[in-house]
Amino acid sequence: MSKQTVLMTAVGSYLPANVVTNHDLSACVETSDEWIRRRTGITQRHFVADGETTADLASKAAIEALTQAELAPTDIDLIIVATTTPDNTFPSTATKVQHLIGASGTIAFDVQAVCAGFIYAVDVADAMLRGKRGRRALVIGAESFSKLLDWQDRATCVLFGDGAGAVILEIVDGDSDFGIRSSVLHADGAYRDILYVDGGPSSNQSVGYVRMEGKEVFRHAIEKLAAVMDEALAKADMKPHDIDWLVPHQANIRIIDGMQKKMQLPSEKVVRTVAQHANTSAASIPLALATAVNDGRVKNGDVVAMEAIGGGLVWGATVVKFGTPS
Repeated sequence: MSKQTVLMTAVGSYLPANVVTNHDLSACVETSDEWIRRRTGITQRHFVADGETTADLASKAAIEALTQAELAPTDIDLIIVATTTPDNTFPSTATKVQHLIGASGTIAFDVQAVCAGFIYAVDVADAMLRGKRGRRALVIGAESFSKLLDWQDRATCVLFGDGAGAVILEIVDGDSDFGIRSSVLHADGAYRDILYVDGGPSSNQSVGYVRMEGKEVFRHAIEKLAAVMDEALAKADMKPHDIDWLVPHQANIRIIDGMQKKMQLPSEKVVRTVAQHANTSAASIPLALATAVNDGRVKNGDVVAMEAIGGGLVWGATVVKFGTPS
């Protein structure tokens, strides 16, 4: 059987036009710019406008990725949207994106793994492409997380933002060191009550708000992200010094800095966008990756490690050699 490689060839992103600074929040929430910066590293976030939905964000990120890859929407065989804030309980946001971008005929569905959603979705798309369900996949992380915030809870409402990021995956024949080198996923429902939304159709027929035990989440994040990254690197037969870029989930600057120290990476090898984007959940990693690709930091052939943890708890990591072989 001939070997095949799943490449990550292009990126796209979209941020809503509405920028909300820490100073803006301090006018309506008992908080301050200094308090938020010191605890999280966040200075601003983007919020959707009235009438703007997760599918709108996802579609714009998708179009940018398709343009970068020089592909038409009809060149895509699979669309996976990772989101916790779908437009509707059903149908999936992915089917709406399919329609909005004109990608008729594609397989389309959502993945819900909160902040680890993009990592999960990339793994699912990789497996489906290898399982001969198509040649190209559009994987999108998109969130309107502002819709889940309780403005009376300053510990959570200052943390999140809205946005979308997308990547194109393409399977090609041949044995190459480009593409997805490894992926590791984990889940442990015993910790579901430390980070969750207190609503849902089958529980109380409401959307609900984010609830979080911050100290517990922080403890699990450092421990589990370090371990899963070790697993992903070992699976790829790599060491931390083989990584060109760490693109972590942009939850909190202290978690990001903690991972940098645990992996003994120089600061300049870590992509940080949490100050500008805040925590955009499933959109966090693809937004950060797109930022670093578009500003010239991440180049064709660079090895990129990505990791995330989210409510569930769910967590995972993937290692990718970005771009296409010459």
